[in-house]
Amino acid sequence: MKALAGKVAVVTGANTGIGKETAKGLAERGATVVLAVRDLAKGEAARADILDATGSADLVVLPLDLGSRRSIRTFVELLNEQLGRLDILVNNAGLWTRTRQTTEDGFEATFGVNHLGTFLLTTELLPLLEKSAPSRVVVVSSDLHYRGKIDWSDPMFERRAYGAVAAYSQSKLANVLFTKALARRVEGKGVFVNAVHPGVVATELTRELPSLLQKIWHLFLMTPEQGAATSIHVAMSPALRATTGAYFERSRVKVAAKAALDVKAQERLWELSERLLGLSPSANASARRDAAA
Repeated sequence: MKALAGKVAVVTGANTGIGKETAKGLAERGATVVLAVRDLAKGEAARADILDATGSADLVVLPLDLGSRRSIRTFVELLNEQLGRLDILVNNAGLWTRTRQTTEDGFEATFGVNHLGTFLLTTELLPLLEKSAPSRVVVVSSDLHYRGKIDWSDPMFERRAYGAVAAYSQSKLANVLFTKALARRVEGKGVFVNAVHPGVVATELTRELPSLLQKIWHLFLMTPEQGAATSIHVAMSPALRATTGAYFERSRVKVAAKAALDVKAQERLWELSERLLGLSPSANASARRDAAA
């Protein structure tokens, strides 16, 4: 049960639902777990709940808003200063909105948080992940990525009509495309990157639904604890120490959507993300474009 003793794990969106159960599971196994949360009060409440449930756990609460580049970079600085290592990064936080909203940086919120925020956080943490290798990155996607389509001309729904399912599915497809592109970039560096579908889980993603519909819907869903099982498995299973670039469902590798396997699309999304976030192009970008052609 203490297989992760001495390890540091970050779980985004760890104050509730799958993220909270993932943090609890990793803490029970001995990891120092950073609860990366937008609301510090909710993060401290989650910390207290986990401590109460486990009896003892090494937990740190740090602020993180994936809709803010400023917040992401501050979080990375704090993590480096306070802990100085990172063995496991679970990109769990996600957003589903019924109407079009925007982030602090002006991005459409679903794409901005679910993909661009995850992209920036992970790439900013790569030096620490490489320093702490072997390390693992888990990207929580969804089986809705099978329905996803990247609208390259309007990914932010600035001109087309906004659709909640379309926006969420696009962002979850982006998660898998990103996972596969990142796995190639860190090959041979001791960082292993995989995406997971947690199952259809009763979480706060449905908080914008009418309360009666939420209650009915939740009767048919998995619990957050059940949903966290795949993330925990992929984050720590010894059997997966060399597995990277894969997509998991129910703790087993599953073939991702055809659209997610398109190397050219993976590279196109990477370049689009860098441009939107104002990042310098990755080294060897032209060689990657040629390889994907």
